[in-house]
Amino acid sequence: MTSAKPAGTAGKKVVVFDYGFGNVRSAERALARAGADVEITRDFDTALNADGLLVPGVGAFAACMKGLKEARGDWIIDRRLAGGRPVMGICVGMQILFARGIEHGVEAEGLDEWPGTVEPLKAEIVPHMGWNTVRPPQDSELFAGLDSDARFYFVHSYAVQQWDFEVGNVHMRPPKVTWSTHGEPFIAAVENGALWATQFHPEKSGDAGAQLLTNWIGTL
Repeated sequence: MTSAKPAGTAGKKVVVFDYGFGNVRSAERALARAGADVEITRDFDTALNADGLLVPGVGAFAACMKGLKEARGDWIIDRRLAGGRPVMGICVGMQILFARGIEHGVEAEGLDEWPGTVEPLKAEIVPHMGWNTVRPPQDSELFAGLDSDARFYFVHSYAVQQWDFEVGNVHMRPPKVTWSTHGEPFIAAVENGALWATQFHPEKSGDAGAQLLTNWIGTL
């Protein structure tokens, strides 16, 4: 007997973009458990036309950007967002959405969807590996239904630690930014219209991560 899919998620087609840098199988399983119809692919048209696009990422910032561009993922993300089509980035898949990254003294350009620099964490113990709490804004859709002490699984040595987003239009809604702390505060998630992202791994975050993915799929 199969369990019922969460309300509002059944039938939603989500593509996990396979550009060589990400835990695509664990993301696929987590999204399927949350009720989505999931496909792993780097096919341009399939990724462009899905209800939701999930962009994972592990490894170095510059290498991920290189792989993404070789797979034309930068074009897919840009065209989806131009049409208001949802995209979600995870871990380095979130980091590359910022303007640039600096690792081992090497600077690389990101997609520049948001201003900010991915830099080494300022903490006694690096990498930041394990469970941690986050501080979402009160009107967060991504963290809806989750307790304030919910914990998520992080594995990273770099993060964006300053948010300098300027709203140029009074009618524009500013992004919703969620913070966490390891040594110093860093950005743990962003909700910005059709573009959402998390520094942590929801697919490895148990029930809290499952609820978060269900929340995202429910908006598609």
